[in-house]
Amino acid sequence: MAAAEEGRSPSPTREVGGLLAIMAALRTPVTGCSWDLEQSFASIAPYTVEEAYEVADAVARGDTDDLREELGDLLLQVVFHARMAEEAGLFDFGGVVEAITGKLIRRHPHVFGAARDLSPAAVKALWDEIKAAEKRERAERRGIPPETSVLDGVPAGMPALTRADKLSRKAAKAGFAWPDLDGVAAKIEEELAEVREAAEGSSPEHLADEVGDLLFTVANLARHLGVEPEAALARANGKFERRFRAVERALAAEGRSPATSDLAEMDRLWDEAKAAELRGGG
Repeated sequence: MAAAEEGRSPSPTREVGGLLAIMAALRTPVTGCSWDLEQSFASIAPYTVEEAYEVADAVARGDTDDLREELGDLLLQVVFHARMAEEAGLFDFGGVVEAITGKLIRRHPHVFGAARDLSPAAVKALWDEIKAAEKRERAERRGIPPETSVLDGVPAGMPALTRADKLSRKAAKAGFAWPDLDGVAAKIEEELAEVREAAEGSSPEHLADEVGDLLFTVANLARHLGVEPEAALARANGKFERRFRAVERALAAEGRSPATSDLAEMDRLWDEAKAAELRGGG
């Protein structure tokens, strides 16, 4: 990057090449950024996950200005990983682009190949078939045993609720699922009873196991109803935050706080906040 080499600050650019050059400058020994230089794939990975969540948050809020910025932050993560890989002689950003463009072309023969006029269901089935074939080829190329379980391929690093949904969906495709809503509801009642029993004096580990079983079953309920559980919980989190903040504001208007209130009063204020949201269509 000529500007950096001459001691001048680079200018913002719409070109990917400019971003790659800035990343290279940040990772250049001696003249680069000391923080960027000490990073590794492992240390950057949590930031990559965080940025993906911030993209999703901007989408949920409908804030397109934030979305543009957060997509840039996520792109930076891709560029950062690619730069470290290039320095290690593994691959570069061009290799990342080549990999994804090749994958998109392979998995869309109904657009770029002979297959035409497929229904959305047929497109999804074809995608899954091609993806499975790619996994088999990759395993053979790497000399590792082929996948033997229908549950294979669900990353362990996924958020637990999302992973529960993915695992239960794979099991359901193999026929391991409750046939109707009543079956799922009965299982939730069973798991809740086991949580109550464990709460009476079981070890913390056993109690955690039972709560986990309950959460997993609730994720199954969401799948059965066609609801994405991570998104549903995110909505519930937002709802809780809005209403609790409304409780805090109502107390602050009287020069008070939750610490100087009690549960009965806060519950009343919560109900008022809930009613106000419902009247406003929230």
